[in-house]
Amino acid sequence: MVKMSVIGAGSWGSAFSYYLGRLGFLTKLWVREEEVYADLVETRENRTFLPGFVFPSTVSFHRVLGETVEGTDLVFIAVPSQYCRLIYSRLAEHLNDGQIMVSLTKGLEQKSLKRMTEVMGEVFEVSKKNRIAVLSGPSFAREVAAGQPTALVVASSDLNLAREIQETISSLQLRLYTSTDVIGVELSGTIKNVVAIASGISEGLGYGNNSRASLITRGLVEITRLGLTLGANRETFSGLAGLGDLVLTCTSDMSRNYHVGRELGRGKSLKTILGEMKMVAEGVRNTLIVNKLAHQKKIEMPICRQVYEVLYLGKPAHKALAELMSRSLKEEKI
Repeated sequence: MVKMSVIGAGSWGSAFSYYLGRLGFLTKLWVREEEVYADLVETRENRTFLPGFVFPSTVSFHRVLGETVEGTDLVFIAVPSQYCRLIYSRLAEHLNDGQIMVSLTKGLEQKSLKRMTEVMGEVFEVSKKNRIAVLSGPSFAREVAAGQPTALVVASSDLNLAREIQETISSLQLRLYTSTDVIGVELSGTIKNVVAIASGISEGLGYGNNSRASLITRGLVEITRLGLTLGANRETFSGLAGLGDLVLTCTSDMSRNYHVGRELGRGKSLKTILGEMKMVAEGVRNTLIVNKLAHQKKIEMPICRQVYEVLYLGKPAHKALAELMSRSLKEEKI
């Protein structure tokens, strides 16, 4: 029987380990927060990040990273992007050549502007680089834990590795597709969070479905522009990791990033909004990083730019939307 490790007990890491455990895989879940670990040991429920789901006996809880990955075959890493390099570095000495590392993180590293699998490739031994993949797509944690039908994409430069992961963890509840476009899959998962903030702002300002559809469509153009410049495949952006995840994140109250934008549109300050949240909204940090990358590559991304100005320069949300609408008129194209 294949054995699993999941690093990170936030909502997504918890839901994914719960899913694996329900499939019958022996799964080790690494928990950073002491109070969450104590709650899991006592009640087998993560009442902080995934309330209402009692973990099956196939899932065990751990505080020591080396212990968590010892003797396992697949290691899924679900920690916020700002902590990934540190966690990868701490994991590196405990991994063996046969283990597969799968990133579940949707974000870029702030200082280097690198994708998570790029950071993995730097930190892990050369012999392990071909055992790296990313899993992404439209997936709210609670729905995955509840066993609701979900489709995701697993991407690796090694198609055989992607297929191995696909065949191992696909089920009647979770259908995986494979891809070799690691760049496109990771960028889609990152930038869609920025567009989701814009969509939430529109909702908070009282605008309707027309405005949201426009933001989603033009947001996809911005994701595609940057992705193609960085070497991604165009078709990825119309797939699960691209359009699929973008639509989900931009249209649901369950989206943390959409929530941030909606509350900004209603007049709350960013500091107040983040202070009220238990979980990380990756789009806030992603906005800063994506705009740096767009500037570096000289790519026009007006929606992402306006979100940046609202979050970091204090621009009123209504003014940002007005400036998007008053830009010079153009032909529709990528």
